[in-house]
Amino acid sequence: MPVTTSNIYGKISISDDAIAKVVTHAALECYGIVEMVSRKLSDSISHLFGRDSDTKGVKVTTSGDRIYVDVYVIIKYGVSISAVADSLKNAVKYKVEEFTGMIVDTVNVNIIGVKL
Repeated sequence: MPVTTSNIYGKISISDDAIAKVVTHAALECYGIVEMVSRKLSDSISHLFGRDSDTKGVKVTTSGDRIYVDVYVIIKYGVSISAVADSLKNAVKYKVEEFTGMIVDTVNVNIIGVKL
C-alpha cells in the first residue's frame, strides 16, 4: 500500500517498492553490511527468476503517514554488531525520511549471518 501525502500542488503517492529501493541503497552504503538476503524461500525463488532483485531483504509496511521497515542483512566478520545495526537504523531512517518527507516509525535490523 503506498504512502500518500498532499500539498498545495496536489496528492503524492510513493509505493512501498520505491521506498524499499531507497532502503536497499542506504543499507549497502553502511560499513559492515556485506549483502542483503531474502526474507523467505519464496523471495529466493523470485530472485532466481530476476524479480525483486533491487528490494531483496527489505520489507516495507506503511500505515497512514508512518513507515515501518524490516531489513535482513549479512554483516562482515569482526565488526561490532550493535554498532553496525545502529548505523544501519540511522542511515535508513534518515534516507527514507529525506526521500519521502514522512516519518519512519520503526527500522528492524535482522542479522541473518556473518561473512569473512
